[in-house]
Parts: sequence; structure tokens; C-alpha cells
Amino acid sequence: MTKSEAKKRIERLKKLINHHRYLYHVLDKQEISPSALDSLKKELFDLEQEYPEFITLDSPTQRIGGEPLEKFKKVRHLTPMLSFNDAFSEKDMTDWQDRISKLLTDKEQQKIDFFCELKIDGLAIELIYNNGILKTGSTRGDGIIGEDVTQNLKTIEAIPLRLREKDEILKDLKKLNLSQTTRQRRGSPGAANYQLPATIVVRGEIFISKKEFEKLNKERKKGGLTLYANPRNVAAGSIRQLDPKVTTKRHLDSITYDLVSDLGQKTHEEEHQILKTLGFKINLHNKYYKNLSEVFKFHKFWQKERGNIPYEIDGIVVMVNPNQIFEKLGVVGKAPRGAIAFKFALKQATTKIEDIKVQIGRTGALTPVAYLKPVKVGGVTISRATLHNEDEIKRLGVKIGDTVIVGRAGDVIPDIIKVLPELRTGREEAFQMPRKCPACGKKVVKPEGEVMSRCENPKCFAQLRRYFYHFISKGAFDIVGLGPKIIDKLIDAGLASDPADLFKLEIGDILPLESLPRRKPKAFIRGFAEKSAQNLISAIQSRKKITLSKLIYVLGIRNVGEETAIDLAQHFKNLENLKKARVENLERVKDIGPVVAESIYDWFHQKRNLQFLKKLEEAEVRIEKPEVKAKKLKLKGLTFVFTGILESITRDEAKEKIRELGGKVSESVSKKTNYVIFGKEPGSKYEKAKKLSLKTIGEQEFLKMIK
Repeated sequence: MTKSEAKKRIERLKKLINHHRYLYHVLDKQEISPSALDSLKKELFDLEQEYPEFITLDSPTQRIGGEPLEKFKKVRHLTPMLSFNDAFSEKDMTDWQDRISKLLTDKEQQKIDFFCELKIDGLAIELIYNNGILKTGSTRGDGIIGEDVTQNLKTIEAIPLRLREKDEILKDLKKLNLSQTTRQRRGSPGAANYQLPATIVVRGEIFISKKEFEKLNKERKKGGLTLYANPRNVAAGSIRQLDPKVTTKRHLDSITYDLVSDLGQKTHEEEHQILKTLGFKINLHNKYYKNLSEVFKFHKFWQKERGNIPYEIDGIVVMVNPNQIFEKLGVVGKAPRGAIAFKFALKQATTKIEDIKVQIGRTGALTPVAYLKPVKVGGVTISRATLHNEDEIKRLGVKIGDTVIVGRAGDVIPDIIKVLPELRTGREEAFQMPRKCPACGKKVVKPEGEVMSRCENPKCFAQLRRYFYHFISKGAFDIVGLGPKIIDKLIDAGLASDPADLFKLEIGDILPLESLPRRKPKAFIRGFAEKSAQNLISAIQSRKKITLSKLIYVLGIRNVGEETAIDLAQHFKNLENLKKARVENLERVKDIGPVVAESIYDWFHQKRNLQFLKKLEEAEVRIEKPEVKAKKLKLKGLTFVFTGILESITRDEAKEKIRELGGKVSESVSKKTNYVIFGKEPGSKYEKAKKLSLKTIGEQEFLKMIK
């Protein structure tokens, strides 16, 4: 074969292979077997190895290969990649339509119709083609700037490295049932003089099928590795592999849904038709509908049938179909007004409530907890679910013995969503909040304006135990070796009436509490017990110094958590200033409102609490200033939120490190959040961060940040 013949053969092979890729991934047809296609690819590969000067970027052999990258380059999107606001009910959807209708004329309102897409649980991408050849593929990033992941995207067969031939595109465009205005428009698709733009930009989704996800986890299980939490995380993690050879092993898939470039499209439905003619895989389940009534049927159908498709979906995306109206509606925040994500309900399961018991917190709050027949929800076994308060029980109509629907609200919290009264047998029992505290027998009250019932007895031993546990916990005095079992023994033995007594304990107080095996010689037992007791006393005495913020948190003031304690410490500088603060002074502190201010003021004006502070002082507990050098405050002004399970550092340690470096930790995601740090099995905070286009970083990236 001459060099000229080889070049022609290579071009023909590339064209034929691309043709069969289009048939399989776009038209869902197959004219030759996979093995025959592999044979064609092998011939192309061998010829390119013999004549490397004919290797081009759009060759099918270039999907796999390339040296691993050191890092990803940043890419600025031509137009922002927006996210969607969520709707969870038909009412949310009608409210959305009412809102956008107010921005339109009567004539425009009559033209509103919709295009619905399945919302695949994957990773958004942007693809840029120059003269028909894939130039750049990038992630959404923050919506303005993403990461260049072109090498990895090339490994995905569903993404064309080269668009179809121009004559093929024009031929198919003429067949499309495009709108009248599009057909009549000079230079529109299908017109004789139509020219394709030199640069074409499209957007879509990367995902992994359920089958490939399960296969991947089976392989990890065999290797003794941690299983992946969900398909979306696998897709996102695979695309951000620096070595494309790793990405190709994941067998990712892709669909496109957005044509950014102007090819004459007048509706979103036409964009999908044009994308298909260009050679992109689109979702054939996506449909046009005239009104919301039809949209609701589409939503209900796929909520029921979602298990019968090969990939995960978590709802549908509803778009205003006419592009002119869509553009007029504009953007609010980082979401287009003309589109909305109509989410499915939580992943749910049914189970029975076997009992309802009341837990008493350190501030006296009575919380009813449902004890459930264990059930798996979203891969996690749930056996208990909080019922929050008496009002929530009345709202749900819960009885002991009821069959209920449970889901996971927020990140991991089990939640009872609905009672199924149709399955009642008549043996169910109504629950009544106790009028007397189950622990101390004193009267239970429900303060005006509050939803929580409380035991107001300051000497309630259930509250006392909870308070002791709080006092010694990691975020408080962090006394190593002193756990709930020993605390219970100290309280039962009358050796500690409040946590300040812990600092006055002697070895002789601890020795009688030791529970040791009696098979050893007495001398050995005595020596071991003395050593153990000495270690515990040393651990307690070593914790007599504490920062002001931690001490405020330790006190267990109602409505004061770790972050509020830090804010109070920074504002008032010392405990004496805080003691003297009036309600109006407290309200001047960032994020503190009237309710929290009142509870802080009340705490410092109760005699027993002032006596407790004096006991701590007499026990030589001292407040120390945290040693933080100005040059190390590299996280100053930044707010962090955690979601998921951290593996190489505890969440408390991570929070402490952030605070040491001048940062702040929040429990909820908002626009004020700078970073969302995700670990294994991240939950709704991660999803919310993505919707708000916030910066999300994994555990390893976070560790590098604080190093």
C-alpha cells in the first residue's frame, strides 16, 4: 500500500467508523456487530501507527491515550452555564407559571408552551467545535469558569470527535419539521444558501449507567475498596481524573440538551432536533407539551417508571419552549426564569412505628422519637426517626403501630413523611406528650411561642446526664478517657453533682468505680486500677485551660451553638463583659436575634448558673486566649460547610482547623458560603451548593488548603 493509498484508506475508515457511531449512539441502530466495528478500529489504528503523520485529533483512535495531566486548565464559558431553581409540587409549578406570566404581554402568554427533559443525575459539560472538530470540553465549574477536561471527554463514545459531514447535516435539516418562521428566515437551516457557523457550542450531561455503576462497585468490593455512594459522584470524579486512561475504564455516557450557537432555532424543541442532525446523542424520552396539565402527566409517568430506564434521574426539567419568550424572561440570580427543575419526591420506603419514646435534652427539651421496624432507604438502614415535637405529631396524625412512609430529609436525617391510615388494624395507640418528665417526675411545660415541651426542673437528672455528656465532648472540654459510662457511675455514686465537680476528683474516688476481671491476681488488679484511675485524673486536670468561645459553648445556653459562641467571644472579649451585657447589647452581635439574646441574658441572671461559674473558677479552670498568628489567618473571612463523611480527619478536627486559620463554619448552605467540603456520601447540602454555583471541594483538596 502506497502512502497515498494509506491516507485515503484512513479517511474512509474514519468516516465509516463515525457513521456507525452515529447510528448506534444517536439513532439507536446497529448495522454491523460490535466485533466488526472493533476490527475496523484495529485496522485504522495499525495504519496510523505505520503512517503517524496522518493521525488527526478527530480520529476514533484518539479517544483513549495521552499523557496524564498535572492539573486542569481553566476555561471561561462564552455565556454563563446556569443552574435551575427547584419545584417539588404541582402548586410550585403553577406558581412558577403565574410568576413568569406577569412579565409577559397577553399575546406572549398565549404562546407559552413547554419542552420537558428527563433530569439525568450527572455532570454538566460544554463542548466547543471549530470547523466541525472537537476543540474544547469543559465542566460547569462556577458557571462562569470551568475546567478543561477535553482529554477525558474524548474517551466517551457518545461524544462525537467530529460533527457529521456538512452535506449530511443540511440534507437532514431540510427534513426537519421546523417552525414556519425558521423555514422562511434567510440563512436558516434547510435553506439552500445556509452556512454552518465555524464555531458550534453545545451543552449536555455526563453520566454512568446503573449497570456500569453496579459493575464498578462489585470490582471495588472484590478489591476491598470503599464502595462509591452514587452514580453522579462516579461521573463527576471520573471526568476530573488527571489520567484519561482511568476515565475510559468507567464507560461513561453522554447526552446533549442545549444548543448555544445560533443555527436558526426558534424553539427549544428545535434545538434538540438540530443537535441530533449534527451528530449528538439526545434523550428520545424528552417531549413537547402544550400546557402544565400535560407536563404533570409526564412527571407522574417518569416518577413511576424511573426504575425502568438504565440511568438515574431525579426529576424533569421544564423549559418555556419559544426561545424568544425564554430570552425575554431573563435570569434571576444564577437561574433562568424560563426553566425549572420539577423534582421527584424523596427516595422513600414504608415501615411500621413500633414505639414512640421521649428523649430529654440538656436544655430540658422533650423530643419524641419513633422507633421503627428497620428499613433501608437510599441504601441506609433506618431504625429511628425524630418526630420533632407535639405539633408535628398532630400534623402527621401519627399513632404507635402505624405504617408510615419514611425518607431521608437533608443530608442523612430520617424523616417520617406520611402516615398510611388505610392500613390501620384498630390496635394502633395514640401518643400523648407526657405531662410529667419521664426522668424526674416534675411538671412538663410548653412555653408560650415555642413548639418544644420542656422539663423546667434544673435538677432533672436526665438533663444533668446530657449536660455532663455535652461538657466532656470533643467540641467542649474534650476530656479523653472520660465517657458516658464513667459519667453515669460518678453521678449514681454521688461524686459529681455538676460538671465542675469533675475537676475536684481524686484517685480514691475513681478506684471503687473500676470494673475489672477478677481472674487476675489482686495485686495485678489493684496496680492496673490505680494506673487507670491516675490516667483519668491526669486527663481531667490537663483540661483546665479552655478558650472563651469553647467555655461559652460548654455552658449549654439554650440556642447557643459553636458558631454563636465564637461570635460572642469575639464581640465581648471576656466573660465579665458577657455577664454584664444587656439584651440590646447582645442583639448587636452578628446573627443573634431577640430570642437568642433573651436566652443568653436569662442564663447569666440565674443564681445557680453564676454559682456554677464560681465553682469552675474555684476548681482553677482558666480561660486562655487562642494562639493564632496573624500570618496564619489565610482563611479569614471565608465560610465553610461540611457534608458527607470525612475519612482522614474528623469533622470536629476539620472545623477546629478552619477556626484556627480565621475561617467560619456554618451548618447550612447559603449564598454567603464560600466553600462546601464534601466527603463520602454527600447529601442535600452538596446538591444545594451546586444549584447556587458555590465552590465544592473534596477532602484531599481541603487538606491541602489547611496544610
